Amino acid sequence: MGIAKRYARVRAEVDAACREEGRDPSEVKLLAVSKTVDVPAVAEAIEAGATAFGENRPDQLVLKQQAYPQAEWHFIGNIQSRRIKDIVPAATLIHSVFKEDHLAKIDAAAAAAGKVQRILVEVNVSGEESKSGLSPQEVWGFLQAADAFSHVQVCGLMTMAPRYDAETAEATFSGLAALRAELAQRTLPSGESPVLSELSMGMSEDWRIAIRHGATIVRIGRAIFSDEFEPTE
Repeated sequence: MGIAKRYARVRAEVDAACREEGRDPSEVKLLAVSKTVDVPAVAEAIEAGATAFGENRPDQLVLKQQAYPQAEWHFIGNIQSRRIKDIVPAATLIHSVFKEDHLAKIDAAAAAAGKVQRILVEVNVSGEESKSGLSPQEVWGFLQAADAFSHVQVCGLMTMAPRYDAETAEATFSGLAALRAELAQRTLPSGESPVLSELSMGMSEDWRIAIRHGATIVRIGRAIFSDEFEPTE
């Protein structure tokens, strides 16, 4: 099965899962994580209907965004301070922000690019030492700090669950949704409540659980781009 057929299958499965949960499929963005493939593979996915892609390396983000500027390009990898100036001009959305000292650099790069950079706050809901991100208790302080920057827009939260552990994935994704609801009741220094419309959670093994708990972005790579991935029900 080629990329086009795999993408179409995954999109159909996402749509069906949304309807099963009483959700509009248009509420959930299918982010095709293209970090392991080359530009021609991206072209195949675009021809199949893909509109948004995820990359975890700045060089590949820039290369592919320049090849297909009509698509959305999301940066989902670890952020190195020195590469922020490269990431920001190419990124529609940055998923992996959790260091306060990166905010000023993102703001400056966005100002230079003539844009407001949309970001997600990475939250380590599961508490795994191997995962990056803020603890849920630290997110409010980060949102207050981000509120001071006019070229940065926090528009949601992102998390990752342990792989192949459905029970922990349930707790992780429900925890992120509950955190968003709690934060939405607070008031930022600007006098506004945070508008956290995006929940980026769920990957090839656990996106169905994420949709059940309100994901608006599911990050799926292997189920689209790998012949070796075996889908699970």
